[in-house]
Amino acid sequence: MYNDYKSKLINFYSKDKRMPTYSEMMKLFGFKSKNAVARLVGKFTEEGIVTKDHLGRLIADISLDSIPMLGSVKAGFPSDVTEELKDTINIDEYLINIKENSFMLTVDGDSMIDAHIADGDMILVEKTNTAKDGQIVIANVDGEFTMKYLKKSGDKVWLEPANKNFKPIHPKIYLNIIAIVKAVIRKY
Repeated sequence: MYNDYKSKLINFYSKDKRMPTYSEMMKLFGFKSKNAVARLVGKFTEEGIVTKDHLGRLIADISLDSIPMLGSVKAGFPSDVTEELKDTINIDEYLINIKENSFMLTVDGDSMIDAHIADGDMILVEKTNTAKDGQIVIANVDGEFTMKYLKKSGDKVWLEPANKNFKPIHPKIYLNIIAIVKAVIRKY
């Protein structure tokens, strides 16, 4: 039964991105008193799932956001894989440097298909106004937004698609970098 409560707490945290209040936990666990919630919170605290801040509010342990890292798998010839917990990884911490500067976009089109970014994929981007040659960027070119490779040569700057069916984009008036692409997410 304890694992059911733990799963409900983790699901609440995953969905709402915060810990529930004691009143919310009463409803969540089907308890009739806050005392029962307090005893369960004590067990969660002992296990290290939650801690309390200086005001007594519950804070999720960092591992609540993490998923297990089990090792590696061969992409070449088949081999034995032994499953063992190597570590845990927090996807947000792994991909996002500055959370307030990061956002997701859905890809519309296939001009970046050879960079393995397809129509319907989601991309994680980080706002910036500078980028290096060869980085995939979100840019405002003459009033229109697009995602392409940023290319620089001398004082010339242009955007290069990753699909031979599209032509490079050379700005007529301006090219402003809005963000750089940090990750691509595709569901199968």
